[in-house]
Amino acid sequence: MELVDVLFYSLFLLPLSYFLWRLFDRRRNQSCYILDYECQMPPEDRKLSTKFSGEIIIRNKQLRVNEYKFLLKAIVSSGIGEETYGPKMVFDGRESSPSLADGILEMDEFFIDTIDRLFKRTGIHPSEIDVLVVNISMIATLPSLSSRIVNLYKMREDIKVYNLTGMGCSASLVSVDIVRNICRNQKNVQALVVTSESLSLNWYNGNNRSMILANCLFRTGGCAMILTNKPSLKHRAMFRLKTLVRTHHGARDESYGCCEQKEDEKGFVGVFLGKNLPKAATRAFADNLKIIAPKILPVRELLRFAAVLIFRKLRQKWSKAAAAAAAAAARPMIDFKTGVDHFCLHTGGKAVIDGVAQNLGLSEYDVEPARMTLHRFGNTSASSVWYVLAYMESKKRLKKGDRVFMISFGAGFKCNSCLWEVMRDLEGKNVWENCIDRYPQKNLANPFLEKFGWLHEKDGDTYSIPDDYVVPE
Repeated sequence: MELVDVLFYSLFLLPLSYFLWRLFDRRRNQSCYILDYECQMPPEDRKLSTKFSGEIIIRNKQLRVNEYKFLLKAIVSSGIGEETYGPKMVFDGRESSPSLADGILEMDEFFIDTIDRLFKRTGIHPSEIDVLVVNISMIATLPSLSSRIVNLYKMREDIKVYNLTGMGCSASLVSVDIVRNICRNQKNVQALVVTSESLSLNWYNGNNRSMILANCLFRTGGCAMILTNKPSLKHRAMFRLKTLVRTHHGARDESYGCCEQKEDEKGFVGVFLGKNLPKAATRAFADNLKIIAPKILPVRELLRFAAVLIFRKLRQKWSKAAAAAAAAAARPMIDFKTGVDHFCLHTGGKAVIDGVAQNLGLSEYDVEPARMTLHRFGNTSASSVWYVLAYMESKKRLKKGDRVFMISFGAGFKCNSCLWEVMRDLEGKNVWENCIDRYPQKNLANPFLEKFGWLHEKDGDTYSIPDDYVVPE
């Protein structure tokens, strides 16, 4: 009778055990880890010094003194230093007539510099890559750049390839999201994500102020990373993706048009940055935070914030004096530091960093990685957040269990954010290794005003720079 009972109950327990095991195994394989990443370090002879930047500006015959004054004001307040990098064709003096070969060369230099080192350091062979995602917004080739990488590294015939263009500065988190979704449905995935931007074919040579700003902000750079959901590689992983939220305001006309690649009235191609861009970014950021905040913050902080808001509204309802005082007072803020240890912000410019810091109530320590990255490398588009992350790592800030909130903005208009968990204490051997001792720098002023401040004294309608003018050292 006992044997019969055992067999009878086994009919129910075995399927239940199998179901629980499948559930556990599926959840275990759904985790998405960053195994390693590598940021590009262009050669020293590609640095855009103050002197050389002045020479580039003077070479643009579309510009006059008033445009020089505008650019001087923009670059002085940009937060960008003298050690950022530009594409080769600018140093060859061909920014007014770039070729497709220039754009491809720029990408090849990036691929070889980063992907080679990444494979070497991880010990992973290109044939072991199951998924390749490439996001480079402003260049489209035939075959695609992703196919170029497949050919360069002789990857497998069954590799799954995704080539993203036109996604702007927030594209790298779009790529991460693609890998995350694949990891949810497939076991033992190893994915290579490659993120950069092409400046060679998009260097603006006109005089539209909303378009020439891009020349002041965008710089050469890129990042390659390997992501995986292999449980056997968990102990080697640097980060685990906790959650990711994407917000897209492309349906709003003013958001859609605030940042776009276009031709000016003279036919010069460039990136237009509209005056309403900060407003569009703020709206997208606010909507993104509404979704991701409940996913990353402790319940106690959400309840505290809700209670403060309710109390504030009740006071306004009961008392006119309280309503007037509440209207004059600052709105209550949710404390993101209760669920986040580090903030990895897109280096879209000094104003972008200041705006995010103000909205989240961040300290100078919190935004130091973004400010220093902007100063050292400029805005490297979609790869900028990985330079910021590398700064934190190089400063040995990232310890096991820490949570990193990554925020990026891009054309569309998009705001994408995610939360990473640090899997182990990180040593900081990366692109910052040879210069990290010089940072943080207290004085981020660049020498442009000192060298070119005399332009403010000139009459924009009558003065022109002499043809034999030499930019001072």
